[in-house]
Amino acid sequence: MRGEYKVAGGKLVAVDVEVEEDLLSSVTVSGDFFLEPDDALEDINAALTGMPTAADVAAYVSAIEAATPGVRFIGFSPESVGIAIRRALGHATSWSDHTFDIIHSTPLHPAMHVALDEVLPGELAAGRRGPTLVFWEWDSPLVVIGSFQSVRNEIDPEGLARHGMMVVRRVSGGGAMFMEAGNCITYSLIVPTSLVEGLSFERSYSFLDDWVLGALKSVGVDARYVPLNDIASDKGKIGGAAQKRFANGVTLHHVTMAYDMDADKMLQVLRIGREKLSDKGTRSANKRVDPMRSQTGMARADIIDALIAHFEGLHHTRRSDFTADELARAEELVRTKFLTPEWTYRVP
Repeated sequence: MRGEYKVAGGKLVAVDVEVEEDLLSSVTVSGDFFLEPDDALEDINAALTGMPTAADVAAYVSAIEAATPGVRFIGFSPESVGIAIRRALGHATSWSDHTFDIIHSTPLHPAMHVALDEVLPGELAAGRRGPTLVFWEWDSPLVVIGSFQSVRNEIDPEGLARHGMMVVRRVSGGGAMFMEAGNCITYSLIVPTSLVEGLSFERSYSFLDDWVLGALKSVGVDARYVPLNDIASDKGKIGGAAQKRFANGVTLHHVTMAYDMDADKMLQVLRIGREKLSDKGTRSANKRVDPMRSQTGMARADIIDALIAHFEGLHHTRRSDFTADELARAEELVRTKFLTPEWTYRVP
């Protein structure tokens, strides 16, 4: 069996394995990486041979590291070898193993998207839907706060009321998102956790963001990943990501990128917005935060089309839409969870 893993910003690692009685009876690691000294490759293969097929990535990494003290891994890592083994054995998957549904629907109530971020992972886990990329469109302004944020600390209630906005708490962690129709580009990527098998949270962010960096480059934005969860260019932060790994074997990864944001209004609504803007290099509140618009010169809809086209060029995809059942269950969650005080103010 053969498994491959392409390191983000690095090299391709391939592993050919043979299995006997639930053990790796033969292991051959190859790729376009660099290794010093080069005869350490034999030590890596020997360290892995005889290990159980049920071992996780961490166990394979420990075996490799124990056998290679002082060895320099250039363009790859013991972790990447472990992931390639898990893929060879069918425990981990790659992008090419999946067909992705792409949804860009008509505008919905803001809370519906947060609810769908809980519904769609359940659909994937149940086998009723494949991995899915959803671009959000919403019909009223809102602030989406992270699962663990304090409403009191994040939101100015007077500013919120003055601008007719609402607060919705999402299921993932991370920071607050100030969202008005047309001012940002938000998408959710729902994938089996097998796609990020063996990756730490930090590594999985960069892995799942890699496609959008290429997509942004195609529209003229030279973007890069900034740990833990930011996307930036040489002109400052563009957006941020949040992620949740569900117990049912599904990972939710969503990203919001600023298209054309009213910074003055945002600072009237978000209490800590001024400090965050200063940290990102923005000195004046009386301006618009418009990295996507100013750097591309493109309409928001055209950028979304370009992002979708780039994703379609990389992976097996099909256009889709929410089903009536998914929408009905999302509406129920909006009523019973996402618009209830108990959920919104669970961290007061």
